[in-house]
Amino acid sequence: MAAGLVAGLAVVTPGHALADKIKNPTAVFAGLDKITGRIISFEVALDETVQFGSLQITPRVCYTRPQTEEPQTTSFVEVEEVLANKKFKKIFSGWMFSASPGLHGVEHPVYDAWLTDCKGGTEIIKTAKPKEEQPLDEDLAKEVSRTLRTTSRPRDDEDEKPKRTTRRAPTRKFYPQNPGRGGVNPFGTY
Repeated sequence: MAAGLVAGLAVVTPGHALADKIKNPTAVFAGLDKITGRIISFEVALDETVQFGSLQITPRVCYTRPQTEEPQTTSFVEVEEVLANKKFKKIFSGWMFSASPGLHGVEHPVYDAWLTDCKGGTEIIKTAKPKEEQPLDEDLAKEVSRTLRTTSRPRDDEDEKPKRTTRRAPTRKFYPQNPGRGGVNPFGTY
């Protein structure tokens, strides 16, 4: 069974081209307030925290592709909910894809947020081209199999606690308002 797994490691998916990425300094999101039915668009700089309703959104990276490639906009985003007792609850930490907002967006009982675009990028990150397929020799296959067995289990001496990041106050706050009713901010101030 291990030989089959190792043989599968040598296979490179044919026909799947790797494209260069463009690193962008700004992520563009859309947010839906389900109470008022209003959708707003807002821009967030990388590592900036903004508040949309009771959600605090922090994009960490935002990538697009060159215009000559198939479009793909992705961003790694962390979203926390501010609870009534002023505590924070992480509700999303992962990749968002603008091509499938329903699959990788934040769904909250009152607010939804999803990635729509990335802006301002000029730095191109070159993607390494895959090497030709080469079968693994028997000794290398055994070494890879042994490595997989030993690295798949955490060691007892490893510290598995995630690194703690410092919480920063949001730089901007967005509270969708219903113009007919004059929107309500759950925290009392705008």
